Amino acid sequence: MGTPALPSPATRTLDSRRWLALVFIALAQLMVALDATIVNIALPSAQRALGGSDGQRQWVITAYTLAFAGLLLLGGRIADYAGRKRTFLMGLAGFAAASALGGAAPNLGTLVGARTLQGAFAALLTPTALSLLAVSFTDARERAKAFAVYGAIAGSGGALGLILGGALTQSLSWRWCLYVNLPVAVVAALGGSALLADVRGSRSGRFDVPGVALAVGALVTLVDACTLAVSDGWGARSVIAMLATSSVLLALFLLRESSATEPLLPLRILRDRNRAGAYLAVAGAVGAMYGSFLLLTYDFQVVLGYSPLRAGLAFLPLSAMVFVSSGAIASRLLPHVPPRALMVPGLLVAAAGMLVLTRLTVDASYVVHILPAEILLGLGMGCVFVPAFNVATQAVNPREAGVASAMVNTAQQVGGSIGTALLNTIAAGATSSYLVSHAPGASTRVQALVHGYSAATGWGAGILAAAAVLAGLLVTAGRPVARTGAPRAAGPDDGRRPSSRTSDMVEPSMSRQGA
Repeated sequence: MGTPALPSPATRTLDSRRWLALVFIALAQLMVALDATIVNIALPSAQRALGGSDGQRQWVITAYTLAFAGLLLLGGRIADYAGRKRTFLMGLAGFAAASALGGAAPNLGTLVGARTLQGAFAALLTPTALSLLAVSFTDARERAKAFAVYGAIAGSGGALGLILGGALTQSLSWRWCLYVNLPVAVVAALGGSALLADVRGSRSGRFDVPGVALAVGALVTLVDACTLAVSDGWGARSVIAMLATSSVLLALFLLRESSATEPLLPLRILRDRNRAGAYLAVAGAVGAMYGSFLLLTYDFQVVLGYSPLRAGLAFLPLSAMVFVSSGAIASRLLPHVPPRALMVPGLLVAAAGMLVLTRLTVDASYVVHILPAEILLGLGMGCVFVPAFNVATQAVNPREAGVASAMVNTAQQVGGSIGTALLNTIAAGATSSYLVSHAPGASTRVQALVHGYSAATGWGAGILAAAAVLAGLLVTAGRPVARTGAPRAAGPDDGRRPSSRTSDMVEPSMSRQGA
């Protein structure tokens, strides 16, 4: 037997550049993930400083997710057209500028506008970051490690945002929840500029402007309807009208995309059952988790009396377990097992964690009742996000990696917005019902709040269980086939033209198909 050939110096250099580039891609994605929740704990302080009613304050949160969810598909298509490195740097610059505007906001309206701009640039940045990973890491083992990093950030970024938001608000000012993005964006831009391959986009064709308008309209109307349902209820005429409008716009969007020569969303991406299952699993997982973040935040500060910093730190075990399950479990097992062998158990473990939260009472202890739930949620989520993000971008032509990446992030943002609104509405309804049937008083009010939280988390467990069923039925891909030889680094020609060769696909062929 001959001595195995050692990698050439050029190959080793390309390999090290890819892994260093991953650090800065991950840093940018962490910034985006943090901002989904970092303002939550700071919101009471910002409202006191800037004024605004209780009805207006919700827009500081929802403006970000509305712009994010509504523009993600456009952001993915821009990445495919303009080139991923250029789009990545543009996204970072815009996000930093929007953060500076928000930190210096003199009133609530300016802050809401800045948060909208943050969401718009996040929609440009996020699919670009994911597609850069998809075209840079094609070896099965290395791809699993890279997506473990990305999955850990996606799964724990929201909880880390709550921790950091509490620390900055208590030690400095709520404004630093926005200013903190400036140094992060600068570091990510400098590293990305030096290390990312200049993956040029396809400049042929035109933007599908009608498709953009229909997609944005459908998604924004849907998320806005769920937000409005928190105050008006799901049976309100305004909410029903918005849901109906969203359905019509979505149907028109699909009709448009089926006939457009340069569609915003090629429908063949959705026809793949594995990707569809991954999108649904991510939407369900994020919806339940972000809904639980909102409920636990109020439980910590209103019921348990925690300070903003202590409330943020109370989420630390959840974040830690996401990192553990992503790196020590999911990334190690993904090259050896089918994706659903991780996704289905992960969703069921997370559902068990939500069921633990249904036992909340006024006298519930953090260590006995909440900590076990956070551990189970974190363990489950890490095993969901790593394979889901992997499957969502598998076997996609590099030319369409941006839009495929945008779809999984759209599922994440829409799921988070709908899940938060749904669980919050359920909690508010259960609280109101409890107050009607019990004698008034301060203790009754607190008991009603906790009753609402526990009722909503039961629905959250149901969402996770339903996502597990869908993932088990739809995600039928087998374990990845390990490639021989050195992995192909993303280069200047990637994404320039479509190809029918398997070697030009983002993901190697799957070893087995079928249930």
